[in-house]
Amino acid sequence: MEVDSNGHGHTGGDWPNRWSHLSQVLTRKGPFSHPNFQAGPETLSLVRDMVRLCIIGAGGLGCELLKNLAYMGFRNMHVIDMDTIDVSNLNRQFLFRPNDVGKFKAEVAADFINRRIPGANVKAHNGMIQDFDEDFYRQFHVIICGLDSIVARRWINGMVLSLVTPGEDGQPPTGVIPIIDGGTEGFKGHARVILPGMTACIECTLDLYPPQVNFPLCTIAHTPRLPEHCIEYARILLWPKENPFGGEETSIDGDDPNHISWIYEKALERANHYHITGVTHRLTQGVVKRIIPAVASTNAVIAAVCAMETFKLTTSCADPLNNYMMFNDSEGIYSYAYEAEKNEKCLACSRRTQTLNFGKTKKLQDLIEYLVNQASFQMKNPGLTTNIEGKNKTLYMPNVASIEAATRHNLKKTLDELGLTSGSELVVADSTSPRPLIVKLNLED
Repeated sequence: MEVDSNGHGHTGGDWPNRWSHLSQVLTRKGPFSHPNFQAGPETLSLVRDMVRLCIIGAGGLGCELLKNLAYMGFRNMHVIDMDTIDVSNLNRQFLFRPNDVGKFKAEVAADFINRRIPGANVKAHNGMIQDFDEDFYRQFHVIICGLDSIVARRWINGMVLSLVTPGEDGQPPTGVIPIIDGGTEGFKGHARVILPGMTACIECTLDLYPPQVNFPLCTIAHTPRLPEHCIEYARILLWPKENPFGGEETSIDGDDPNHISWIYEKALERANHYHITGVTHRLTQGVVKRIIPAVASTNAVIAAVCAMETFKLTTSCADPLNNYMMFNDSEGIYSYAYEAEKNEKCLACSRRTQTLNFGKTKKLQDLIEYLVNQASFQMKNPGLTTNIEGKNKTLYMPNVASIEAATRHNLKKTLDELGLTSGSELVVADSTSPRPLIVKLNLED
């Protein structure tokens, strides 16, 4: 027998008046109800038994989201996270305890919710979102993101867009799975509702996200000025050169104290050589793991908004946010909601072939740098293939060592020397999207 918060015994995960707070909203219409809202107990049953949610991320936002959604009646939830629990997580990720350190976040979070909230059925997935295919994501009614990675946001945005079938003759698209995206950084946060193919998507508003901090390699290697430069030197240049833990080349694990200590010691040596202060063990881990400052209260506010929008979308009890809300409590409390407009030239949701104007004498390296640095692309490490005279040709592929070595010489060749002409189409693959982008070249003399 299960026991509720008042000490009353019950079976089946429910007890009298457990859902009275939701019944006040779902069994009668209100002034903010959507025209399609059907008031009645069936809507509550829909929430509890039929709706399937996917929560991406089990960190600061993810823990809040799982708790909120479970208490709002959602039972069937899946949570995806690739990280393990670190001591630094415990001050705000309240589903974890000291004896959970080293375990997978998704697994521990799911187990905690299932044990704590009767009737909850949270399934954990320890891995990356890229590990799952279209059939996996197609099963959900809403996808809620509590991510700290813009690349991951862009990838799931592309995946969900690939599930949409455009409507014909003015009809709305089908296969639309809403995305509710939340994000925080310090005392600032945002929440947004995305209806793929209908409203602005992640790529439509890529310039809203803060620029990612990257230090030029020449500065790291030759003229360090900041403690971060010294840490990046140890991480990027010394680690692969010295391979400190022997055997095959080992990837850096930001949660492994031995890895962090080695990088910290090497960074401190370099900092002392250049009379740079400020290298600490904490800063080292922050740089290696790309840790974003987090405040528990900001996470709570943004997660509450995301949970409320999930409830509104699945029940139609009120109109959803249209479609972007920003929050700032660094000086008082400030929030503002507005409609982010759909970009008709968006790389992801416009489904248009992109045309690039380039000179014939420009090198392939120039084209790749353009795809990385240009605001509308912001790719991470693109690979390019094309079709010349009916034959597929790999121009450059960075993510497979043997192919990268075999195609590296193409970087110094001009587009003309590679056999590309006006009208040539390039297939560009990048980690920011699950599907390749088609780019058509317009070569100028």
